[in-house]
This record gives sequence, structure tokens and C-alpha cells, in this order.
Amino acid sequence: MNTIPSVNLKEFLSNDPKEKGKFVKEIGGAFEDIGFVALRGHFLSDELVEKLYDQIKKFFALPQEIKDSYEIDGIGGQRGYTSFGKEHAKGRKEGDLKEFWHFGQYVKDNPKLEAEYPQNVMVKELPVFNTVGEETYKMLEKTAQYVLRALALHLDLEETYFDEFIKNGNSILRPIHYPPITEEPKNAVRAAAHGDINLITLLMGAHGKGLQVQNHEGDWIDAIAQSDELMINVGDMLSRLTNNKLKSTIHQVVNPPRELWGTSRYSIPFFMHPISEMPLHCLTNCVKDDNPKQFEDITAGEYLNERLVELGLVKK
Repeated sequence: MNTIPSVNLKEFLSNDPKEKGKFVKEIGGAFEDIGFVALRGHFLSDELVEKLYDQIKKFFALPQEIKDSYEIDGIGGQRGYTSFGKEHAKGRKEGDLKEFWHFGQYVKDNPKLEAEYPQNVMVKELPVFNTVGEETYKMLEKTAQYVLRALALHLDLEETYFDEFIKNGNSILRPIHYPPITEEPKNAVRAAAHGDINLITLLMGAHGKGLQVQNHEGDWIDAIAQSDELMINVGDMLSRLTNNKLKSTIHQVVNPPRELWGTSRYSIPFFMHPISEMPLHCLTNCVKDDNPKQFEDITAGEYLNERLVELGLVKK
């Protein structure tokens, strides 16, 4: 497969069983074949997208000492600011050429999780930054819920199978800034080849080329969403749960051509995580004679911690 398939969530949300079935088949097939899809018909408005990009550009343009004041020790970068070059891909020593911010879950009716999750960090220099971030988070979470409902049907599960696990889940909205490149990078790229940790990732249309996806033949394909599309991919947690029936595809953000080194790139992924207690044991209907069980039993929380250590964000 050399292109990213495009689907429309409005088909799934319609009252027409044929349209709904078509969407389930298309997104399920795409996630089996390449692990990526471009999605139209989501819950984000153009106005909200514009507002968020405006706010994150203003934040990353703040003086470094102000940004550094929002980097919180001891929480593995789960909330607030993470400075340039601090995160690296699994198996890499070089830090990625990026800085980023994390908005986390807005817990409802669950004091235990409210105590477990770090608090969101408020940016006092930008009065609407946090409000716009929260609204975007909730619209992407709502979109992700319906995508997972479609995938549940594709996997012959109850449509709402994932609902209990993603309610108050440990999801993250990550605005990323890839600053201008000022000198020859020493074996470093904007984001080295990696798979995502979570269930699914929803990527708001990145400003500028750079995202590439590796197909099953090992070829790198440019993944460019239209302005009204989200790029959605399978994460490692969903791959484990489905015994690799749904593919967590390796992807990267490459450095631009030298003539564009002086430009910034912004990107905003939403990492849909479940609650820590969710078991990631391979679904029995995904274990077959020709596809024996490939992964050990583990919970989402245990797996997340393992991966944060590998990324250099949490110490053993």
C-alpha cells in the first residue's frame, strides 16, 4: 500500500446501517493493512483548530526562561512543558529536535484518578491557552471514542467495548514545536522512527511536510492530511490487544530540505490512552493457529511505565 486511505466518520454516525458498515469495513481494513487512515467528519471545527494553533505559536514564542518555568520535575513530562531535545525514540540516544506541551485528562466523578493524574499546568501569560486546549482535548477524545467503537465492531466485540476503559483515560494532547534547524544535525531528526505507545493517535493536520509512514514492504510514504482531516494511527497498546491484527505502524518526522531549515513546524497529536487498569491481554478471537499469541499479558499502566523509561522520560 502506497497511499493513506481516507474515510468519513459521518458515515459511522449516520442512521444508515449500510453506511455504518462501510465505515467499519474501510477503517478496519486500513488499520490491518497499513495502520494509518485520514479521517474527515470529526468533531473539531476550523475555528477551534485556528485558535489552538494561534495559542501554541504564542506559547512557544515566549522567552525560554518563561517556558522553562512550566517544566515540572518528577512527573515524566506528563503535563506542562518539555524542553528541546529531551525526548528520544526507543533505542536512540539522540534527542528529537522538538519541544512540546502536554494537556492531560479532565477527570469527572473519579476522585481516585483525580489524585493519580498530575494536574494540568496553567499558563498565566496566555489567558485563553488552557481553555482552548481543554476544548480541543474534549473534541478529539469524542472523535476517538467513535473510532474505537467502529474498531470494536470490526473485531467482533460489543460496540461499546472500549468505552469503560477510555472514560477518564490517561490521554494526552501534545502540541509540538519543531524549531528552525540552525546547524547540521548530528544524527538527529525532528522525530526518529517510532511506534506510538497508546491505543490510537489522532493527529491534527500538521503545518508542513515531514510525517512519513513505513508500509509492510519497508518503504516510507509521505502522510499528508487535508486541512479538514485528522491522521489516525494504531498504537502499540491496540496492536498488543489485537495480537497484531491491527498494525502499529512505524512512522517518523524527517528534517526538511536545507532551504527550509529556517522554518518552524507545528504538529498536534492526541494520544488516546485507557485507564491504567485496562488489561492488554490478547483478545481470544485474535489468537489463531496461523497467528499464535505474540505478547505477554500486561496492563496499560504497566506498559506505559515501561515505555516512558525507554523514552528517557522516567528513570528506572
